Amino acid sequence: MAAPPRRSLLVLFAGLLVFASLATRATAIYEDQVGLADWHQKYIGKVKQAVYHSQKSGRRRVVVLTEENVISSLDLRSGDIFWRHVIDKNDPLDQLSLSHGKYVLTLSSGGTILRAWNLPDGQMIWETNLRTSAASNPQLHVMSNNKVAKDNLVLVSAGRWIYAVSSIDGAISWEKEFSIDGLEIKRILQSPENDVVYALGLAGSSKLALYHLSAKTGEILKDIQESLPGGLCGETVLGCDNVLVALDKARSSLLLIELKGERISYNKVLVSDLVQDLSGSFKLQSLSNGVISLQTSSSISLLKLKGTDGLEVIQRFDQPAAVSDSLTITEKGEAFAVVQHLGSEIEFIVKFTSDLSSEIIREKVNIDQNRGNVEKVFLNSYIRTDKSHGFRALVVMEDHSLLLIQQGEVVWSREDGLASIVDVTTSELPVEKDGVSVADVEHNLFEWLKGHMLKLKGTLMLANADEVAAIQALRLKSSEKNKMTRDHNGFRKLLVVLTKAGKVMALHTGDGRVIWSNLLPSLRASRFGGTPSALRIYQWQVPHNIVMRENPSVLVVGKSGAESSTPGVFSILDSYSGEELNSMKLDHSVVQIIPLTLKDSSEQRVHLIVDSNSNAHLYPKSPDALNVFLHEMSNLYFYSVDIQANVIKGYSLQKSCGLNLGDEYCFSTKELWSIIFPSDSERIAISETRKMNEVVHTQAKIIGDHDVMYKYLSKNLVFVATLSPKAAGDIGSALPEEASLVAYLIDAVTGRILHRVTHHGAQGPVHAVLSENWVVYHYFNLRAHRFEMAVIEIYDQSRADNKDVMKLVLGKHNLSAPITSYARPEVAVKSQSFFFTHSVKAMAVTQTAKGITSKQLLIGTIGDQVLALDKRYLDPRRSVNPTQQEKEEGIIPLTDSLPIIPQSFVTHSHQVEALRGIVSIPSKLESTTLVFTYGVDLFYTQLAPSRTYDSLTDEFSYALLLITIAVLVGAIIVTWIWSEKKELRDKWR
Repeated sequence: MAAPPRRSLLVLFAGLLVFASLATRATAIYEDQVGLADWHQKYIGKVKQAVYHSQKSGRRRVVVLTEENVISSLDLRSGDIFWRHVIDKNDPLDQLSLSHGKYVLTLSSGGTILRAWNLPDGQMIWETNLRTSAASNPQLHVMSNNKVAKDNLVLVSAGRWIYAVSSIDGAISWEKEFSIDGLEIKRILQSPENDVVYALGLAGSSKLALYHLSAKTGEILKDIQESLPGGLCGETVLGCDNVLVALDKARSSLLLIELKGERISYNKVLVSDLVQDLSGSFKLQSLSNGVISLQTSSSISLLKLKGTDGLEVIQRFDQPAAVSDSLTITEKGEAFAVVQHLGSEIEFIVKFTSDLSSEIIREKVNIDQNRGNVEKVFLNSYIRTDKSHGFRALVVMEDHSLLLIQQGEVVWSREDGLASIVDVTTSELPVEKDGVSVADVEHNLFEWLKGHMLKLKGTLMLANADEVAAIQALRLKSSEKNKMTRDHNGFRKLLVVLTKAGKVMALHTGDGRVIWSNLLPSLRASRFGGTPSALRIYQWQVPHNIVMRENPSVLVVGKSGAESSTPGVFSILDSYSGEELNSMKLDHSVVQIIPLTLKDSSEQRVHLIVDSNSNAHLYPKSPDALNVFLHEMSNLYFYSVDIQANVIKGYSLQKSCGLNLGDEYCFSTKELWSIIFPSDSERIAISETRKMNEVVHTQAKIIGDHDVMYKYLSKNLVFVATLSPKAAGDIGSALPEEASLVAYLIDAVTGRILHRVTHHGAQGPVHAVLSENWVVYHYFNLRAHRFEMAVIEIYDQSRADNKDVMKLVLGKHNLSAPITSYARPEVAVKSQSFFFTHSVKAMAVTQTAKGITSKQLLIGTIGDQVLALDKRYLDPRRSVNPTQQEKEEGIIPLTDSLPIIPQSFVTHSHQVEALRGIVSIPSKLESTTLVFTYGVDLFYTQLAPSRTYDSLTDEFSYALLLITIAVLVGAIIVTWIWSEKKELRDKWR
């Protein structure tokens, strides 16, 4: 009679086991989330040189060299990367060429390093170091059809040196140093017979030298030197076989220099006679024998050389345009391309150099206007099925994007401007509105029906390959993480990035796709004729409450020139559409940008712009913003760090601007304090302060013995690190006795030094991050020959004297007293240093919505990966043998080095090449922070420093949970019925 209850207990126990196993699975999928909530994008940067390799069989590719110091091989059909190498910035790439159709040759570091790479897979074959003098324009020339040696010799010129290097093994065949002081080889030419090399050089600005060298031995066969009156600026091109075209020192005339045997003759042509409305800078480009292009910022003129008699203008393109180098089509025929803008289109024109009046191709191509003007064109030819010559062009745009144009269409494009991000901010997506129809969500009813028909064909397995790809794209677009509305956890956001080209782009955090882009007209070089630069991007308006219907907006601040005194530029953009709402050219310079925590009634954030005259300008210029600012002006202070002058200064604001008395939005500044570091012993290396949006959950820290330590939480706290002059160089440039690092904690209001510590034998570079009441900084220890990370925590002793709870309730406790920087603080400092394995490129700290979650340091390592290091490892209270109370507190036993746990790499197995910055963005979910890392590559992921303690993961099996609950309920009911029956039988006994 006891069997049924036992069976019911077994069923109940089995249900509990299922539930327990379910809970175990929910905590064990942390590693399985790799690749589900992150994305990685690879780029190469702005292309500055390209070489095609389009053989008849095999993969057709183009090898490019970029301004981000990247060499890469791209698929000509799709633009995908075959292979890529990101070279260190200390080894800048100068030239690129191909040899034997299977080697890629690169010249770098001012002509001192020559490398050969295997074309199919990018493996380095050999590397040769060359000894050269200081060179500004090294040249690389691969000899063609060489009869002297078995392999093609590679000629390298740098300064007054010329080297001949074997392209097979990198061995130096011969080298030659010329005796003229200050000589710089400008051009290397090859005779048609391939046994003579011509080297053309310039010494100073007026002495021209031409050398005839033996290609076999490097012996000087002939030496011609001539002094030219007026001098040259250094820009020279070869007009034809024996005529050189050079720009004079005043950049107003062209010198036609004829090389005849043992003598040199020249003639002068005014540039104004060729181009009437010349303005700004211009450059020369030799297209072929006797054809030269003269390019200005707004036009291109094609010139025909008539010996030394002069130049004739054959054709002029008045629209912004770019011209390619000449391309050999047949043994005697050469072609070149011109791409010019015509309204919303670009025109692709191909001409033969032998007949400039006719055109081989003239095609119009529709293009996105947010890409700007065409800056470079690289022409390539191919054989059509009818045996005629077709042409394609690789086009580099003003926004650094890369396009391939062929047969009047853009075959593929690459957004390589994302390889040069200078600043990042975020924006929330719009709120999902109720009552929106399906047709509105899908833009229109036709697209909605088309999408569902595709899904139906995929379900019935009737879709072809293109339709399957379209179905996958639709699913990706409609997936939960890629929606264009904000989610309740705050994971879906817009990453608004500013690039070096002055282009603003919005990326979706779901998959990294570009939502919108805008090349700002105010930051385009064609507008000012100079070199404008983008500085920073900030949140301008974040609507809440009464202005919720308005879209958020961002502010972009730039400069209209390279100098610090040039006027600034403002641009305000809608965060949802990228539309430019307002732009202005400021009447003052931009030296420092100070975003304040203040907002006006329309929730526009108030910013102060400090100019080169130390005047502060208020933006937005509205009476409402002015009233808010004046109310808080007496409590506002700021500081500036001048690394060149080696000084830190603190300022307050005055009510009127001394220079512009009529401008009520301009405020003069008053210097309150300054710290001048002695240049012979200390040089400022880095300064850091807390993030303005950082949230601190509590000001108290409870230690193991139940005592309380109060954090010194001041937003005016500044960390400054200085290095001895010899320690500011590369690692190893100073002896341990000559190197030192001094760390300061300074109050920005009074200039008071709260703490100072010296690290003897320490050398830079220094990286630091400041959060809450602690700072962590990284440097190199010359004595130990290892990297170190040091931590400083600062606590407020004066806040913890009175521990009477009743006084705290009545408001008489010192914790409730107002904090002022003018009162001398009683601080206690704890510090510790640890060895660290890696060199560091960037550092950041995780940020969460409420500041409750444990902090982690995000460290960009020399291997271009991001390591998440728990702050507990950098606790200065760590000891070798912690007490039981300290163990309960969570203090880790002290070790001499910080652990590197492979599972702690946020980027997993990916590398963010040329890593420059790490950004942590809090989500609405307290446990989770969003991490965005940028360099030449982009990487995004979600990080839970204390695991997802406040939510269930996306992979949690709700179905299994419901089944478990149903089984438990069924078991309870069955057990109750059996129990009732048993009780009834017992009563009948």
